[in-house]
Amino acid sequence: MKKKICIIGSGFSSLSASCYLAKQGHEVHVYEKNSSIGGRARQLKREGFTFDMGPSWFWMPDVFDRFFADFGKKQSDYYTLKKLDPAYRVYFGKDDYITIEDTLEKIKKVFETEEPGSSKKLQQFIDKAKDNYDVAIKDLVYRPGVSPLELVTPQTILKIRRFFSTISKDVRGAFKNQKLIQILEFPVLFLGAKPSETPAFYSFMNYADFGLGTFHPKNGMYAVIEGIEALAIELGVQFHTDSVVSRIRTESGKAVGIGVNGKTILGDIILSGADYHHTETLLPESLRQYSENYWEKKVFAPSSLLFYVGFNKKIERVNHHNLFFDTDFSLHAQEIYDEPEWPTAPLFYANFPSKTDASMAPKGKDGGFFLIPIAPGLYDSQEIRNTYFDKIMDRFEHLTDQKVRKNIIFRESFCVEDFRQDYNSYKGNAYGMANTLLQTAFLRPNLKSKKVKNLFFTGQLTVPGPGVPPALISGKLAAGLIEKQQ
Repeated sequence: MKKKICIIGSGFSSLSASCYLAKQGHEVHVYEKNSSIGGRARQLKREGFTFDMGPSWFWMPDVFDRFFADFGKKQSDYYTLKKLDPAYRVYFGKDDYITIEDTLEKIKKVFETEEPGSSKKLQQFIDKAKDNYDVAIKDLVYRPGVSPLELVTPQTILKIRRFFSTISKDVRGAFKNQKLIQILEFPVLFLGAKPSETPAFYSFMNYADFGLGTFHPKNGMYAVIEGIEALAIELGVQFHTDSVVSRIRTESGKAVGIGVNGKTILGDIILSGADYHHTETLLPESLRQYSENYWEKKVFAPSSLLFYVGFNKKIERVNHHNLFFDTDFSLHAQEIYDEPEWPTAPLFYANFPSKTDASMAPKGKDGGFFLIPIAPGLYDSQEIRNTYFDKIMDRFEHLTDQKVRKNIIFRESFCVEDFRQDYNSYKGNAYGMANTLLQTAFLRPNLKSKKVKNLFFTGQLTVPGPGVPPALISGKLAAGLIEKQQ
């Protein structure tokens, strides 16, 4: 039976859900508080430069293939992907870096140079990671997290040890070179938790990295948002920007509508892709599933201090993606998770998409996106932002052996308070709730409200977890539960 469905927010999970629900034959409306869709994946355009404001790293193309195939489409119908070669560069000091190229065979040669005998160990590690990937990404993550029995399959029973060991133990048990260890521990940061607290099963992220590779959508990650939006519109979805949802209207324990810009809009089903904690504050306290104490005890993925910088020249000795691991990884992790405070000497990431895609910056110029992972909930001020920009630019200039400050045309920043204001993000987190063992699958906040009928959730605080590919999957799972209820 056709129903009117109101979706709050327009990030990847909401867009995904909107497509599936429209395909089911429903009347679907998406309400976005900002002036453009995309949630954290919005774009900033200034003086001929284009910056992806949030996600900038395209992994797991097979998940996107599977999404579009569900509608009889292909990614290439909506945007163009290019595999990056090299994928990224990791700096450990001045004139001391490792470049990760586009095939496992090339990467094995790099490992062998750094640690004799490690290429064979890397092949074994990636073989296990692929095995985990086949189970996790092709099966488990497409389960809605309604029962612990979802995790019990013949394949997972054989892998039970991988749930109780950690990425850190497995990596450090096989490799001795600290640079290689850091490179192998890096991908799980996308899951929002420390490698020492991430189950070894999540090594499937290493297969996504070394096995499948890193890609760039022409015109940036926002091209993917625009592609899914185009598909949604083809399916009949209607979008409403500058639409602030101030409450979820309920009657007799059932969601019946939402308050938007001071008006009530009725709907048969309400699905929120907005911040889960914020969404529940739109309800009377008695109808909220999770208390403030619940959220306070959860392990959240980091927030970020981001800088979008326009340079009046091409930046040298950098690739499209660059990681700066020239400081203490463990100390930075401790300052994010164990004793939350502004980091002493932060690791950081720098992205120069105009190295690959000329459309991202004016001719002869480069746009740089710089990211520092930080603990959520920190005090955020312009003075602090300025201090950290100076810190990372000092190191950037030293490590890449070039002076670039004098070539800055403009600089914009985005941090904890912006995440709170623009996305209603709990504690200003950037990536959602971390995927630790006790925050996996059915142990995450539910896709379906247990207290309010016809109210559903999707996105990085629910199943399956943080990241763009999981967000696409989350939208499909929420739509599936809605269909099942009909």
